[in-house]
Amino acid sequence: MADGGRKHRVLIVEDEDNIAIALDYLMSREGFDHDRIATGAGAIDRIRATHPDLVLLDVMLPEVSGYEICQEIRADTGLSDVKILMMTARGSAMERRKGLALGADGFIAKPFELKELRDEVHRLLDEGAQT
Repeated sequence: MADGGRKHRVLIVEDEDNIAIALDYLMSREGFDHDRIATGAGAIDRIRATHPDLVLLDVMLPEVSGYEICQEIRADTGLSDVKILMMTARGSAMERRKGLALGADGFIAKPFELKELRDEVHRLLDEGAQT
C-alpha cells in the first residue's frame, strides 16, 4: 500500500495518554503518518474515513472495547486490507487467542519494549506491502 513513496498511515486507538505519547513518538521516529483517538466510540468512523494501513488498538477502551472494534473492522469488506495490532495490559494467552480469533493480525502485551513494538509494526506493514 505504501508504494509511490506514500507514508504508511497508522491510527492509534489508546485512552492512556502516557502510552499514546510513547506510541506517537515511535510512529514519528519511524516516519509514519499517524493519528490518535482516545475512545472506542469514534474509532470505526475514523478508520472508515482515513483508511489507515495499521491500527494500534488497545483492548480496554472507554465505551467500545478493542475486541468490538476489531470485529467491526473485519466485518467491513472495504477495510479488509487494514492491519490490526492489539495491545493489552492483560496479555494472557486467552486474550491473545480471542483477539486473533476476531481477526487481529498481531497482539502485544503492555508494557512493551519500544523495539518489540517497532519490530511488530514493521512485520505487519512489510507483510502488507508484499501482497
